[in-house]
Order: sequence, then structure tokens, then C-alpha cells
Amino acid sequence: MSKELNKRIISSIILFPITILFIYEGSILFNLFLIICLLLSCYEWHLMKKGNFINIFGHFFLIFSFFTIFKIRNDFAGEFFYLLFILTICISTDVGGYVVGRIVKGPKLNKISPNKTFSGTIGSFLFSLISTFIYLDYFNKIHNIKFSYELIVFVILISMVSQIGDLLISYFKRLSKIKDTGKLIPGHGGLLDRIDGMIFSFPFSYIIISQNIFNFTL
Repeated sequence: MSKELNKRIISSIILFPITILFIYEGSILFNLFLIICLLLSCYEWHLMKKGNFINIFGHFFLIFSFFTIFKIRNDFAGEFFYLLFILTICISTDVGGYVVGRIVKGPKLNKISPNKTFSGTIGSFLFSLISTFIYLDYFNKIHNIKFSYELIVFVILISMVSQIGDLLISYFKRLSKIKDTGKLIPGHGGLLDRIDGMIFSFPFSYIIISQNIFNFTL
């Protein structure tokens, strides 16, 4: 196991429970956590090479994205249930793409992010669905959850949006001729490297849930 992978695993073990704690606690602690993450994300985005319009638009989009995270945590029934559910999909999408891509390998997906493979993409979808089954099975003891085809489509769409977000940030990193958006998180790079898919998935999820586009109940 490489040193970089060791750092990645250790960082994840430390950061995951801290993030869950902030989500669970809510209120001022959660809001402060969101503000700090937003400021760090905007800083890393500002350092990347792009046109002025894209730069300004990116800052507004980040503000909107973090605002939807706040709304999902505070406006929907079940408190942290929705937010944690979407976070689970995004994380399992990343893990699935990384693990399956490294083990199976195969044809490359594109030139924007050379390390990504078609097998990794399939792994992302599979891991997101598997994590959904596990997550809903656990919370079924607390919530009256109805598993449906609509919910499966929702999970696949969120996983797809997360992967697209990952590719978009990779595109701007490539333009800037940098590997990572920063060095904040050992083994991962910058904060944007860690949440690139999430900042697209949460606004998309918020629209679907708030407008009840899919007829499923969590």
C-alpha cells in the first residue's frame, strides 16, 4: 500500500466522523462548519485558472450549493436524514470509482481525467446503489421508508451528477496545470478535490426533493 493511499485512508477515517457530528448536531455548529467550508472552497476556486465570468459564476454557484446543503439539513422532515443520505451516495460514488477502477482498470473514460476508467464509472453506480440498500435498511428502523424504482433512478442520477461534477473540476484543474486544488487534506489534496461531486449533487438533489419530482418517500 502506497504512502499516498495510507494518507488518504487516515484522512477519511478522521474527517468522516467529524463531518457526521456536525451534520447531526446542526444549529450553530453546523452553520459554522458550512461557512468555513464555503470560504475554503471559494479560495481554492479563485486560485484556479479560468476567465473572469467563469470565476465569478463559480463563486455564486458555490454559495448556492452550500445554501442548498443548509436548506436540506434544516427544511425537510427527518432532520439530518436526507443530507446524510445524499452524502452517502456521493461518497460511495467516489469510493466505487476509485476501488473498481484500480482493480479492474480497462479503457480510459476521457482525457480530462486520465485516471478515470469505464469500469470505475460502473463501480461508482454499483457502490452508490449498494450503499443505498444498506443505508435504508438501517434507517428503516426509524423511518417508514418505501423502496421504489423511482428511488433507484434518483440514486443513479445523483451518482451521475457527482461524477460529472468531478470531471468539471478536473477540467479546470487541467487548465490550471495543477494536480490538486490545494494541500489541505493529506492524500486527497484540497477541499474542492474532496467535495467536487457533492457541490453539484446537493443543488440537484434539493430541486428534486423540494419539487417532489420523483414520487418516493424517505
